[in-house]
Amino acid sequence: MHIQHTTLKLFFILSIIAQILLNSCNLRDVVTPPTGNTRSYYLGFTPFPYDVTAGSLDTVYLKIKNDADIISHHFDDGIPWQESLYGENYSTYIINDWQTRKAKTPPGAKIIVSVTPINFNRNGLALYKSSSSNQPLAYPWNTYTFNNIQVENAYLNYCRRIIRFFNPDYLVIGIEVNLLINSDPTLNLWNSYLQLHQYVYSKLKSEYPSLPIMVSLSGMDLLQDYSSNYQLQQIGLDQIMQYSDYFAISLYPFLSSLSTNEMPSNLFDLLFSLENKPICITETGYPAQTTSLYNGSIVLNGTQQKQNDYFNKLFSAADKYNLIFIINFVIQDYDKLWKALGSPEDISKAWRDTGLYDENGNARLAYETWNNKLSISVQF
Repeated sequence: MHIQHTTLKLFFILSIIAQILLNSCNLRDVVTPPTGNTRSYYLGFTPFPYDVTAGSLDTVYLKIKNDADIISHHFDDGIPWQESLYGENYSTYIINDWQTRKAKTPPGAKIIVSVTPINFNRNGLALYKSSSSNQPLAYPWNTYTFNNIQVENAYLNYCRRIIRFFNPDYLVIGIEVNLLINSDPTLNLWNSYLQLHQYVYSKLKSEYPSLPIMVSLSGMDLLQDYSSNYQLQQIGLDQIMQYSDYFAISLYPFLSSLSTNEMPSNLFDLLFSLENKPICITETGYPAQTTSLYNGSIVLNGTQQKQNDYFNKLFSAADKYNLIFIINFVIQDYDKLWKALGSPEDISKAWRDTGLYDENGNARLAYETWNNKLSISVQF
């Protein structure tokens, strides 16, 4: 079984409900840091909501304030292509979302912003975003390839606006870009994207030389035992890493042929030793409950213990390889959001139970492991 999680339909829901006015909640106190220990990496989440009711998103931000020292603003729902190309104003829909995120970002938290010119299915140009997310591309945008000069300049301008608005500490300008290789093993898509990426990366680095700029890669697709296009993936890795400051990984082992079976003891060594650049995890997660997908045709046998074991192993490897940051995508299970969307039996269900809090807001075993690590001071 190999599941490409990039078709997650809920990503764009975040930007729709991010403007809800919300209530506060009671959270546990942060653990007092022990002395004599340090970690090299920040720990954080995206503000992905668990419900559509008033209060849910504010709860998420408050939990991030208490349970993280970095926040990831993850935009995977289209690009305002026309407006970006010609320097026009962005829609109220976009600006309100940006302002809400900025206003609710905890003071002092490090900020990651992730954007991408690639669509959900990782098989072509990102769709259009204006008054809503993922609108169809109009002519002539629906005829353009990644390396079209109009696309290159529009995306560069979009990244510039993102940087000016959020002033991020880290910038991801392509999400899980190596999945383009799986979508088109002829490498036509990949080569076209690579030209766009080289252009935008080079321009941004000349303008913001101290800002770490990177792309994220689907980590399991880089490993021989879990990749359907291993040789091509290695070629792509060598090419893209010339234009990425960090080796940035999107890591969901349970969405590969490994499923929720016991991970090989050397899995993180195999993955983290692929590159000698600084390593970070731009998104990850592990199910803490058994979840069936597609009406039971796929079963993920997650448990709290397996989730906790995953984070213990990840933190051990993070200490060994001096990672820069780790983002667990979901902070609280989104059963309520999933039900509000009609309980779809598709891939959107795969991350439902990957929170460090369950659907009722109760902290899981992995939360204790996470918070104990968080209580240790960061020192690079």
